[in-house]
Amino acid sequence: MQRMLVALVALGLWAGAARAQTFDYFVLALSWMPAWCAADGAARSDPRCDAAGAAAGAAAGAADGAGRWGLHGLWPQFEEGWPEFCRTAHPDPTRAETAAAAAVFGTPGAAWHQWRKHGRCSGLAARAYFRAAARAMGRLRLPPDPGGRGGGRVSAAEVARAVRALNPGIGAEMLAVTCRGGVLAELRLCLTPELAPRACGRDVRARDCGGRPLALAP
Repeated sequence: MQRMLVALVALGLWAGAARAQTFDYFVLALSWMPAWCAADGAARSDPRCDAAGAAAGAAAGAADGAGRWGLHGLWPQFEEGWPEFCRTAHPDPTRAETAAAAAVFGTPGAAWHQWRKHGRCSGLAARAYFRAAARAMGRLRLPPDPGGRGGGRVSAAEVARAVRALNPGIGAEMLAVTCRGGVLAELRLCLTPELAPRACGRDVRARDCGGRPLALAP
């Protein structure tokens, strides 16, 4: 009888861990790099923030904005709330896999952190999770000058309109633009588990900074 109880408890714990790895949709979070580098990235030695990386990013961003936005993460999300630091049957990525993912996440350490905190909750193997993040970002066209004025100040609503103008399949309810200390911070796009745009949950939309003016860098 005691063995049966132990087995049932173990089964319950396993089932709970499996449930923790289910989710409703993804949030693709992209940092506005001029602000992120000034606030955090340069101090963390992110190569996207050094002089050579900034020059290369500006050249790439002249066409589609990719150099001025950087991937923060691909986050599994519930309709309300989100899972973190889940248990998974998949092994953690190798050093070679995190090194390869640095091309998208900035550094191997950033790729490892996103896997540990979010990727384990996706139900995907590490390599598949990194590929999904790169694919989701690669499908999105991004404005190099989100305010359309060559600098200065911009509102979250203007950033959202600029993104939607380049991506007709994205509706107003499918993204949020966040800020920090009066500065543009992130674009957060909501995606199905198959990476198609979908409506965001209320908690994601609540972080949108709306129509107030934002600086593009500290």
